[in-house]
Amino acid sequence: MPTYAARWILPIVAPPISDGVITIESDRIAYAGPMPEGEGLRPDDVIDLGPVAILPGLVNAHTHLELSWMGGLVPPAPRMTDWVRRLLQVRLEAGRDDPGAIASAIDAAQRCGTAVVADVSNSLASHELLAQSRLQGVVFHELVGFAGDGASDVVAAARDRVDRLGDAPNIRVYLAPHAPYSVSVALFDAIHREMERSDGPCSIHVAESAEEIDLLSRGAGAWRDLLEELGAWNGTWAVPGCSPVDYLARLGFLTSNLLAVHGVHLNEVDLRQLARARATLVTCPRSNAWTGAGIPPVERFYSSGARVAVGTDSLASSPDLNIFAELAELRRIAPTIRAGTLLESATLAGAEALGTADRFGSLEPGKSAHVLAVVVPETVEDVEEYLIGGIEPAWIRWLDGLD
Repeated sequence: MPTYAARWILPIVAPPISDGVITIESDRIAYAGPMPEGEGLRPDDVIDLGPVAILPGLVNAHTHLELSWMGGLVPPAPRMTDWVRRLLQVRLEAGRDDPGAIASAIDAAQRCGTAVVADVSNSLASHELLAQSRLQGVVFHELVGFAGDGASDVVAAARDRVDRLGDAPNIRVYLAPHAPYSVSVALFDAIHREMERSDGPCSIHVAESAEEIDLLSRGAGAWRDLLEELGAWNGTWAVPGCSPVDYLARLGFLTSNLLAVHGVHLNEVDLRQLARARATLVTCPRSNAWTGAGIPPVERFYSSGARVAVGTDSLASSPDLNIFAELAELRRIAPTIRAGTLLESATLAGAEALGTADRFGSLEPGKSAHVLAVVVPETVEDVEEYLIGGIEPAWIRWLDGLD
């Protein structure tokens, strides 16, 4: 039962502890806190890790691993529909995803401190590779189809693909709709019926771009133009004339199981609705800037009371899968938010949203010992602020890999 001493222990559910210890028993945390007194813990019983901070493994609450091969192939764009048009062209020309790029991305995510992932996949190409990794989490099998033809058959075929996947105790799979502008009402309804049977989390891209607001409010704009260009426009679609969150509420998706991803263009009313529903808002600020979606109003996210988690999105729209780098960007655009609050978003909030908080997200007895030891200079006094300032993979080790 090894006990490690460190300059800092970050339980997440409590303030940082200076000069604390963590005790591991059978791959679980037995204790994390100040050095116990009067319990016979001798210096020889303790492995001193020196100037490091021990904290939970990070949670990447939104990525697309199957797009990893597209890194550097889809340049930044001034408008999201322009970026999507180029992405679709590149993907069509390639014809298939690259398993080698997915494997490399999984390895890179782990080296950056990620323990739990929410991967959004059209092809399910990532599932087998995730199942072979140490990552835990969810694959959302994302469905697209605005034209609305054969929605029940689309969902049945997707359910069959999921059922034929091999068992993976570390990865659960759920169906999910892509976004309000890419999924018909009939397909939303068919996915919703499937969700009611599985009772798991559901990821949806929501209010990512101003063009999405145009489409839902008046049935026009750049998203309609692109759908028509692709031959995917549904001429019978009734313009809802409302916000994206109102639209999801009408369709039955505004629940505590919802991961509302991006939310760049949510208004105050939308944010309060998400908070009341106990949904999770997943922010991916570096990707939003890359795709032309805009800069997310992060401070308003937090002031609304909504639970906020953090994602990187894919390598097609982000330079890496480093959640620590995402935290540094959040600090840049949201200077008033407490560093500890941002760290909670990158750990416990994401774990709660994905149903993995019984094992991940905080340093508490009974949780997984798959936790991080991050090198911290001796001169650091505010360790939380330091950790959201940008941490490189070379400064990170996994505690259960130190023995």
